[in-house]
Amino acid sequence: MESPANPFLTPVFELNGHAITLGQSLIGLAIAVLLLIVWLVLALRRSNRERAQINTEAAARAAQAEARLADILKAQAEMQGRMGTMAEVFGARQAELNQAIGQRLDGMTQRIGSTLTDQTRATHENLARLQERLAAIDTAQSNIQSLARDVVGLQAILSNKQTRGAFGQSRMEAIIQDGLPMGAFSFQPTLSNGTRPDCTVKMPNGAPDLVIDAKFPLEAWNAMREAQAEALGDEVVQAAQQRFRRDMEVHIRDISEKYLIAGETQDTAFLFVPSESIFAEIHETSEAIVQRAQRARVVIVSPSLLMLSIQVIQAILKDARMREQAHLIQGEVVRLMEDLSRLDDRTRKLQAHFSMAQKDVDLILTSSDKLTKRGSRIEALEFAQLKSDAEQAGSSRSEDPAPKFEPRSSTLKLRVVEEDE
Repeated sequence: MESPANPFLTPVFELNGHAITLGQSLIGLAIAVLLLIVWLVLALRRSNRERAQINTEAAARAAQAEARLADILKAQAEMQGRMGTMAEVFGARQAELNQAIGQRLDGMTQRIGSTLTDQTRATHENLARLQERLAAIDTAQSNIQSLARDVVGLQAILSNKQTRGAFGQSRMEAIIQDGLPMGAFSFQPTLSNGTRPDCTVKMPNGAPDLVIDAKFPLEAWNAMREAQAEALGDEVVQAAQQRFRRDMEVHIRDISEKYLIAGETQDTAFLFVPSESIFAEIHETSEAIVQRAQRARVVIVSPSLLMLSIQVIQAILKDARMREQAHLIQGEVVRLMEDLSRLDDRTRKLQAHFSMAQKDVDLILTSSDKLTKRGSRIEALEFAQLKSDAEQAGSSRSEDPAPKFEPRSSTLKLRVVEEDE
């Protein structure tokens, strides 16, 4: 009978042509299990160390957290104390603020009441003044009505050629008389050639006179303006314009030939236009007339330009008179400086008197203060202080006997020694 085969020698599988028995498989499995156990033991020990380290760190963190929590609780307690203090301060401040606001509101109420009263009073005054203004407006309206009647009369005056010339002459004369002193101008003088310009203005330093003419051709201008306003046709308008230009050229030539006399009058004359609007219209639409006048040495002036020219001439005349009277002015300045020097000396003497008087006043005030203090002490019965002061005063003045105070049961005698000032 054959012996049974060893089961550990029974091949189980083949690996790369080698038969692997059951025993070998069990040995390999045991080795693998052993290695697995060793690895598990090592992993368990490593995890224990890591867990211990984690626990240590967690404990440290817990300690830090407790410390921080304690600090937070301490800070919270301090914060609560500060909040309580701030609440008390805010309460006090709020009470003060409420009181101040109440006072402000009371003051504002009083001011608003007074302001309303003042505004009511001012409103009544304004209404009274408004009534006065309305009365003045009624008066002005009546004046305007009378002025309208005067304008109608002026229109009637301007419809006549001679009266229009007189109107321009009167405006020119008013400007000259308002701007220049008497003797510096002449109206309707006679020149050496027998002509009579409307006005001549005397120039300083022996210079020839300036001639001013006020005979502006207003009739031709009005005809041209009426033709343009009524749209009578291009031919009528052109004819009126040609008439105005012709009259202006003739008048400019007459001024240049009659009034510009060498050695007797200036080489330039003024043609006075009695209206600013006419002057502006001529310079805007009739440039040829303006150039013709410039070539003929005739300057077209409006009332404002004539007034400006007269002011310039007045300044020149004043400067000439100042130069003529320069020596008199210098003498007056010298006398003025002498008077100023005497005034300075007298002022310095008066200042010295004031200084001496101020010193006397200071001494008087010192004596008055001493008397006031002594009276206060007497009133308060400060006898000890008075005695010490009297002894000091007696030591400083040997010729006066020392004050004696004799207190009695019934009366009190007090001697006061005057101190040296």
